Amino acid sequence: MAHSYHHAVSSARKFGGIPADYQAVHDWIDGSKQIIADFRHRALRHHAEGCFAAEALFGTTLTNSAGREIPVRLIAEQHILEDLGRIPSFADWVRNIRPEPWMGRVGVKLDSVDVDAGEQAHG
Repeated sequence: MAHSYHHAVSSARKFGGIPADYQAVHDWIDGSKQIIADFRHRALRHHAEGCFAAEALFGTTLTNSAGREIPVRLIAEQHILEDLGRIPSFADWVRNIRPEPWMGRVGVKLDSVDVDAGEQAHG
């Protein structure tokens, strides 16, 4: 689906209530579009761990406008199934990242930073 609103409409059809009952969950799942505006954004939240992260953020259930309690994880799973046809693991996404040399490079050692200069600026 192209927009989180359409997922919310689908949730309202499936679970009852109105799209606004589900919009925040679907907006969060697709929020990674702020970082990259193509399908690769899905690697950040469109997986099993993303479903549990949504539950941690929004609570185990939400009560829709019809008064029905709906498990947040089911809402997240529905979104991902509609987009991908299955719920991958995070490992499924990472397995397809092509390693680059900079990814394994060791960074700057802290002892090379002038600690005294920082203390004087904040002291």
